Amino acid sequence: MQELRLIGPFSQLLTMDHLPVKGPLDDDRLEIITDAGILVKGSILDMGKFKDLLARHYGSIESLEEIEIPAVALPGLIDAHTHICWAGSRAGDYAMRLAGKTYLDIAKAGGGIWHTVTRTREASAAELTDLTIMRAGQMLQRGVTTIEVKSGYGLNPENELKMLESIQQANETAKADLISTCLAAHIKPGDFEGSSFSYLQHMVGDLLPLVKSRKLSHRVDIYVDEGAFTADDARYYLKEAKKIGFDIVVHADQFSRGGVGVAVELEALSADHLEAATDEDIVLIANSNVIPVALPGASLGLGVDFTPARKLLDAGTSLAIASDWNPGSAPMGNLLTAASILGIYEKLTMSETLAAVTCRAAIALGTKDRGILKKDMLGDFITFPCSDYREILYNQGSMLPDAVWKRGKRI
Repeated sequence: MQELRLIGPFSQLLTMDHLPVKGPLDDDRLEIITDAGILVKGSILDMGKFKDLLARHYGSIESLEEIEIPAVALPGLIDAHTHICWAGSRAGDYAMRLAGKTYLDIAKAGGGIWHTVTRTREASAAELTDLTIMRAGQMLQRGVTTIEVKSGYGLNPENELKMLESIQQANETAKADLISTCLAAHIKPGDFEGSSFSYLQHMVGDLLPLVKSRKLSHRVDIYVDEGAFTADDARYYLKEAKKIGFDIVVHADQFSRGGVGVAVELEALSADHLEAATDEDIVLIANSNVIPVALPGASLGLGVDFTPARKLLDAGTSLAIASDWNPGSAPMGNLLTAASILGIYEKLTMSETLAAVTCRAAIALGTKDRGILKKDMLGDFITFPCSDYREILYNQGSMLPDAVWKRGKRI
């Protein structure tokens, strides 16, 4: 049983509350409480000035956790797009990329996603679980308390189920929350005899019902791009996934157009990547409730343009930022560094960047109990060793959180 605990005082507490879901954000819209405290018992029961909380709840507080150094508190970071369940390494791919080969050239030569599929199939479920826990622990040290984790390196029913079961097992041990997504439609596997469409039919008939019945995931994703699946393929697959009861998301417009239209048409939760999105695509998203998810780690890993985040926000869209941590295109896996770099290149305000990894990222995952610090939300928050929140992004990920609380418990 958790104690009723008062934590503080924090030099500054950024609630990330009262911010619109869509559109640009000026820094003066941030709600900042100084000399603040949080009263928690798993979820947040009260918050405000530390001295006021102490006086108001003095008789019922079971534990007092005093912060004696300058500290800025904000919601635990949310990484809405990762691939941290994998085995093997793609350092060879990276060397080829530095030598001038493109991502698609490497894939056609037997590298790329298929290389990771081979290594992941060879790994046991226990090995995949341990690897996922290890990477989730690294992310937690950087302040990420909720992590979306995709399958997609199994690419047949047996190995996709193995991956999703490993993610589920990892979630039972990891101190961060892991939210799984079935990405069986990553690419058509090299050992499948048949068309891309027939592969998707196979997944619809032989995998997705098992994922649903075993409660291994409530989310389905598909990669729409050259070398992966067409917009028509995705339209069929995602419609079938919705019939089964899944939420849907789309890997859209990383190298070529097509995915955004499908995401908007089928009312996906998010469209992720968008490096190749045009002004026409941006207008489509702006007139929908789809959350664009920028993945600057992939742009850095591949040496390509960033998602047009400034244009998206100015057009009236929302914006989440995720690490895309994966062994091929985004091996860095540092959400705060990637978000900070995107912010400087795309001229994002600090509030836009912080919202993109907290409250707006929560919406991209379809969660309603995190990403904001207020009454009845999860007691997921982190502190940085400074007295001015601007230091966090200014240090571009080199300033690590000095404390992390998950459901009100310091971990």
